[in-house]
Amino acid sequence: MKMPSEGAWRGALLLIAITVLAYLPAIRGGFIWDDGAHVTQNAALRSARGLWRIWAHAGPKRGGTTQYYPLTFSVFWVQYHLWGLRPLGYHLVNVLLHAFNAVLVWRLLRRLRVGGALLAAALFSLHPVHVESVAWITELKNVLSGLFYLLALHSYLRFASIAEGTPPEGRARPLSFYLLSVFLFACALASKTAAATLPGAILLILWWREGRVGWRDLLAAAPMLALAAGAGHLTESVERHQVGAAGPEWALRPVERCLLAGRALWFYAGKLTWPSKLTFIYPRWEISQELWSQYLFPLGALAALLGLWALRRKTGRGPLAAVLFFAGTLAPALGFWNVYFMRFSYVADHFQYLASLGPIALFAAGAARIPAKRLLPAVGALLLALGLLTWRQGGIYATSDRIWLDTVEKNPSCWTAHNHLGSAYLKRGRNAQAAEEFLKALELKPDYLAARNNLGLALAHQGRYAEAVAQYEQALRNDRYYAGVHANLGAALAAQGKSAQALKEYKRALEIDPNHAQAHNNLALALARQGKAAQAIAEYKRALRIAPGFAVAHNDLGAALADQGKLEQAAAEFRQAVRIDPDYALAHNNLGVAMAYEGKTDEAIAEFRRALEIEPGYGQAADNLRRALIKRR
Repeated sequence: MKMPSEGAWRGALLLIAITVLAYLPAIRGGFIWDDGAHVTQNAALRSARGLWRIWAHAGPKRGGTTQYYPLTFSVFWVQYHLWGLRPLGYHLVNVLLHAFNAVLVWRLLRRLRVGGALLAAALFSLHPVHVESVAWITELKNVLSGLFYLLALHSYLRFASIAEGTPPEGRARPLSFYLLSVFLFACALASKTAAATLPGAILLILWWREGRVGWRDLLAAAPMLALAAGAGHLTESVERHQVGAAGPEWALRPVERCLLAGRALWFYAGKLTWPSKLTFIYPRWEISQELWSQYLFPLGALAALLGLWALRRKTGRGPLAAVLFFAGTLAPALGFWNVYFMRFSYVADHFQYLASLGPIALFAAGAARIPAKRLLPAVGALLLALGLLTWRQGGIYATSDRIWLDTVEKNPSCWTAHNHLGSAYLKRGRNAQAAEEFLKALELKPDYLAARNNLGLALAHQGRYAEAVAQYEQALRNDRYYAGVHANLGAALAAQGKSAQALKEYKRALEIDPNHAQAHNNLALALARQGKAAQAIAEYKRALRIAPGFAVAHNDLGAALADQGKLEQAAAEFRQAVRIDPDYALAHNNLGVAMAYEGKTDEAIAEFRRALEIEPGYGQAADNLRRALIKRR
């Protein structure tokens, strides 16, 4: 006789296996975009004092992290102490959490007696709209909050004795499951505040199952609603007053926020139904209450809800509950509250991670009514197609180059994508291409100071120092407290032989921001040019204490150590640089040189070849490879 748990284990292992398989390209990826603020340059991850700051301080201006999600950053803290800045570990954690969430979805729908529960979990696991939440290390907050959200929901349903087959009045309500549910909900909020919609989802599920919500249900939900309100208020305050989600770019009238919400709902439903042209940053819509056509979106959404309400006696409450879950879970991301990401786009795939469960469960339940002989081939084809789309989409997240190239191809008007693509080119030494991207960013957004600063860098790397200085000075006319511009202006002046002026700029940068890693690194370079090797090394180390994931500083420190003959220590720094940024051609070349001096010719050849794969026109790496090959003969 088969044990009751045997089928459960098989289903769980199947979901975990297909998830890991679909996300293999993402697992092999590196760090991108906000991964710097969250992991590679986050000094709070390095010490016990940093762990205290993660919990005790809300927001970056108060000495905390970029967002007050203390449980998420605590998990990052643990990961940093387990595998440092090796991205593989972080990616594996995200993928496994997503796989566990799929298992929880399956068991949850089984408890709720929703048909096609395993199919729904597989669709959730493999749907490409979730790639952004899983493949992007920063979005640990999404999969982690999802885990606690689903666990809290499981516990609450145990407390409410849902699926026990007894009427509501006759059910036992074990207090331990209720308290566990509240605790898990608090964990979900500490991971990401978007989980605040859980109390509403619980009441919605109770209405769907029972046709009403009793006073005992409202009373039980009250503490969770209070937690949600408090967490939401704190997050909105941090977003507005510390992260910067305030100003003209968020100045929408109340009517326009409703128009935006209606359009966003249809957008998310469309991407879930037909996941074509998924993009890291979508075009930012123009929202105006003067355009009558924009009213069609919220009116259409309202008409759909009214229609489902009218049909509830014929179709049951399930379709309406699924759509209300979708809309309600999306509510925090529909534009009613300011979110910093909306500076770039009003929508993003990761915003519908949990919300997608409503339509997915509805679809799976409908599919489960089809005879198995007709259903299985179609389901197999659908899951294969979704898995392949997720595999392809996950590969886009492998490197910064790929993610930004894909973004500018699908969204050419994305000024921040052009700027970040230019930065990726800059790392590869493709300075002319980088300058072109920065100019495109400035054409789209003339007041974009980061792009102007980066344009100065691209010009400086081409030896056009006077033009670079002009760009920096223009940026400082707009913002004289921009520490990064002062640091880069100092570097351009130093290259022109104006050492005294350069040191003045470095010091000004550090007056504005004593923890500006780039300024410390530039000061170290200046000291190295003056022959002050010990002081230079001390500055490099200061830069790395502030930003342990600063690949350039690791490379520059390695070069300084190599000049002192400390080849083993130098090689360690070069290795760390390429571990953080696998596409850093200069660091690969430098590591190859260090290996060659240590007599490790085969390893040196591999590094020179890797540098040339990244930058085929890299003459120095080509010369070094030629010498190493001759030596090996």
